[in-house]
Amino acid sequence: MIKNKADKVTKNGVENDDNNSDEESGEVLFYVNKNGFPVGPSTWERMWNHAGKVHPAGIKPMGEIREDKDLSKVTIPTAPTFQPNTSIPCRLDAVQDYMKELQYNHTGTQFFEIRKNRPISGLMDSAKEMIRESLPIKCLEAVILSLYLTNGAPGLERFPLSFKTHFSGTIHRHVVLAVYYSGRYGALGMSRRDDLMYKPLEFKSLSELVFDFEDVYKKYWHTVRKVKIGLPVSHDPHSFEQIQWRTMSVSPSKQTRSEVQKEIEKFTKDLKSRFKWSSSYSSYQFVKENTRLNYEPTSPRKSISSSLTSKTPRKDSQASGSKETTPLSPQAVRACDSSDEEAEGVSPTPGAKKGAAIDYQIRI
Repeated sequence: MIKNKADKVTKNGVENDDNNSDEESGEVLFYVNKNGFPVGPSTWERMWNHAGKVHPAGIKPMGEIREDKDLSKVTIPTAPTFQPNTSIPCRLDAVQDYMKELQYNHTGTQFFEIRKNRPISGLMDSAKEMIRESLPIKCLEAVILSLYLTNGAPGLERFPLSFKTHFSGTIHRHVVLAVYYSGRYGALGMSRRDDLMYKPLEFKSLSELVFDFEDVYKKYWHTVRKVKIGLPVSHDPHSFEQIQWRTMSVSPSKQTRSEVQKEIEKFTKDLKSRFKWSSSYSSYQFVKENTRLNYEPTSPRKSISSSLTSKTPRKDSQASGSKETTPLSPQAVRACDSSDEEAEGVSPTPGAKKGAAIDYQIRI
């Protein structure tokens, strides 16, 4: 594979800046679309050519697909939305089902460029782009999309969980989003294998979750060389912090299971001490910062800042001729994502009375 500006060869999501080829490094390489959308002609051609090389039937099926003018229309899945009372397990199931509808990307070209050193706010923009384009995704893209779709979920902790495995002389890398809620661990993600991505909230400890992934890898004749665990990710979609992908690591191929369990459990204590920090930005703050207040004053004045801080009626200027105005009545507001166009015009809740407390209609 040749590096170029449009599509840069990567090692499973990490840019390969070395001069080693895939044979020398022993890792699976793939292309990344770095030109954004719409996808350029050179990127498409490189994708088709690579797919023809790795497909068992060669390039013939690629030509048939490209020449077919009556291809069936692809259904575009709808991203899930949640009510405040939606349970966490139901949210996780909906997020995983949505990513399954997007499907795993087998083309050998990653459509969305994910730079691990970008701030959370930038990665959330990439997640919005994934929803907008509705193209197949790989494991790293699934982690970012899962973070975006679970933002604001009260009490839910998220942190990256990465694996480095060896099979038939080749190194494979995989990453999922580990989740913690109410004393149980689980995972969200995407993989070629159904049992190497989603894990329900049923594991009592983090080591149990890791060992479950290891057992599945053994079933596919993979040797797990490294397991890396990151730190909890903030729920703040506007944060300029970076995701801590690799805080601790264990080597199951060199350590006994009891040694691995001991190290993971020791790290879990520090991990749980950080859980309160990451969930401190949860439901209320997420709603508050993603809500635009819309006040409709009864006075013709343009400036309303002073009236919002005053509890007594204001007096108009002598030029207006009126003696006083009615205090402003706050209207009901709705919490929306900052990217939601509907948030620009917020309508009052039916039956809301003047002077009533603000009613939050939450839609995350």
